[in-house]
Amino acid sequence: MAHPSLLDPSIFHATELDAEMEAFNAEIEKTLSKLPPLHTLPPQVIRDAREQGQSIWGPYKILDEVEERKLKGSSGDVTVRVLVPEDVKGVYLHIHGGGFMLGRAHHYDEMMAAVAKTCKVATVSVDYRLAPENPYPAGPDDCETAAVWLAENAASEFGTDQFVIGGESAGANLSAATLLRMRDRHGFSGFCGAVLTYGGFDLSMTPSAKNWGDRPLVLTTPLIRWFHESYVSEDKITDPDVSPLYADLAEMPPALFTVGTLDPLLDDSLFMYARWITAGNKAELAVYPGAIHGFDAFPLKAAEQSNKKIAGFIRGCCKV
Repeated sequence: MAHPSLLDPSIFHATELDAEMEAFNAEIEKTLSKLPPLHTLPPQVIRDAREQGQSIWGPYKILDEVEERKLKGSSGDVTVRVLVPEDVKGVYLHIHGGGFMLGRAHHYDEMMAAVAKTCKVATVSVDYRLAPENPYPAGPDDCETAAVWLAENAASEFGTDQFVIGGESAGANLSAATLLRMRDRHGFSGFCGAVLTYGGFDLSMTPSAKNWGDRPLVLTTPLIRWFHESYVSEDKITDPDVSPLYADLAEMPPALFTVGTLDPLLDDSLFMYARWITAGNKAELAVYPGAIHGFDAFPLKAAEQSNKKIAGFIRGCCKV
């Protein structure tokens, strides 16, 4: 007997967006249309601007209560930023986004502090090596190092064996790849949840990414292509370690997929969600009408709803 679709088609074809979201999107598009496209700039120039708070993401705050640790990796030390609240029910292993080329773990201190407080989890954020200076497999190797360390030390370090992995954009890709590596290389399937937020799971590019074009709502098709070409060679683009959409997804933990309808990576979440559940895993799919890539980092009602849902998912995984 056929089951009805879990998605309401109207959310993809809304004739009227929420006024707040519509105004926000217009402002982002106006701002970015006046700036040089990111893919025309040297990566370090973009990174330096972000460090100075000169980007649409604005300034960030480094928190004194976050401890920086060095883990021994196969190619040198891997830095993680650790925050431990008073009451620890689990651990959240966070992998940041940025197209495999941008972003740093310390940019997410305030976000991790909010997660730690709301979800009663210790947070471990991975400062993995970035392309193009350190192309694939450097980033995934560093994330694997952090995951192995957590699996071996969570009980002694944090007093719990419940942990969730997650990240945004490229961080969601790396989170899925890390789960696969832990299963296949270490025989470990002990993560109790995965937070996969507007991830790019097929680096050969899904239809929504290929067809998006140049409209500057954070991501564009040329920018996505630049990220991917800087990260990995063409001959590896559909390797499951690079594009987890192509992987055997058996024995994956429950996952929450989050994406907006105005995100070029929309299809990535839709397709990965479908593959996740057809592999026999539990998953939820949260689609936000009119939301763009990175919407949850801004003061929007949709962001509040999304972050609340993610927090509830983490608490549920860790039985808080």
